[in-house]
Amino acid sequence: MKRLFDIAASLCALLLLWPLLLGTALAVALESGLPVLLRQNRIGLHGRTFGMFKFRSMVKNAASIGPYFTAANDPRITRVGRFIRRTSLDELPQLLNVLKGDMSLVGPRPDVSAQKELYTAADWAQRCSVRPGITGLAQALYRSDSTEAQRLEADLRYARQASLWLDLKICWWTVKRLGGRGAN
Repeated sequence: MKRLFDIAASLCALLLLWPLLLGTALAVALESGLPVLLRQNRIGLHGRTFGMFKFRSMVKNAASIGPYFTAANDPRITRVGRFIRRTSLDELPQLLNVLKGDMSLVGPRPDVSAQKELYTAADWAQRCSVRPGITGLAQALYRSDSTEAQRLEADLRYARQASLWLDLKICWWTVKRLGGRGAN
C-alpha cells in the first residue's frame, strides 16, 4: 500500500509541479551553468547505496573545496542555492528517486556513509529496515534545527512505528513546517 501511495503521489506531484521544476532548473542554469542536477551517493533500504538527485545549490566544484556537510554561511552555496535550500525546492528531484523505488515520500532522510558511525550496529540495521524518504519525522518535527541525537531518535522511532497513517501525518506536518506554522 505504501509503495502504491508513493508512486501515485510522486506522479501527481511531478505533473503539478513541472513548471516549478523547470523554473528552478532554469534559475540554477542561469546563475551557475550546467548541470542543474547532482547525484549524491546515499545509503538506502537494507544499507544499499543509491544515487539521490537534487538541484545543484552549490558551485560546481564544491566537493573538492570542502566537506560533505555545509556550515551556516558556506561560501560554496550560490545565491539561487540559498533560496532553493531555504524553500526545500532542491529536494524536488527526489520524486524521481521515489518513482525508481530508491526512496519513499516519507522515511528517515538518506544518510551518507560517513554518518553510519553515529549509530550502534543494531540502530543502523533498524534505520536501514525502511526506505529513506524525501521527508521524515525529524524534518517534520524540527526542520533543519535538530541535533544529531534528536534526528537519530526520530529516525529510529519512525522505523519502529512506520505506517501509512504515520506517513500521512508526517506529510501534513511537513507542509505546515514549510509554511512556517510548526508540526503540531
